Amino acid sequence: MKQRFYYCPKCGGKLEYRKQANFLRLTCISCSYIFYENPVVGVAAIVLNRDNKILLGQRNAGQYTGLWCIPCGYLEYNEDVYDGAKREFKEETNLDIEIIKVYTVQSNFHDPERHTVGIWFLAKPITFDIKARDDLQEVAYFDFSHLPPLAFPTDRVVLDLLKQEIGTGKLNY
Repeated sequence: MKQRFYYCPKCGGKLEYRKQANFLRLTCISCSYIFYENPVVGVAAIVLNRDNKILLGQRNAGQYTGLWCIPCGYLEYNEDVYDGAKREFKEETNLDIEIIKVYTVQSNFHDPERHTVGIWFLAKPITFDIKARDDLQEVAYFDFSHLPPLAFPTDRVVLDLLKQEIGTGKLNY
């Protein structure tokens, strides 16, 4: 296991991995504080149009530039997950949405520096002035049979689930 943190946030002492409850956990050798390396929470909203095409955004920065994703972002520390999904979707697409329900929750392991847990919500737009903003350079609706290159492998899992449910008429939306 590659160590990512070296100093205790409580006392500044050195952190090292020690076995605690069958897990290796970063532990301060000075004050015994356990530094839990918990996943970061991401939120995404799934918006389908009347033709069951999905709204995707093309990334405009970083290693995923030019690739597409379900509009998403990180939850802020003191933010409700539903509010976070609405905020992130607004920041990236300019659309206000109504959350219908949680669609799926998945672990994301595509970034070796950060384990994330994603929550994908089914949502409906309540405003319609769509514009790519923030982390996106373009937004567009896509048919599930003609998806663009995707940034995140977990989006592929979610899109495959959606495609299957739409095809069998089981999507409750």
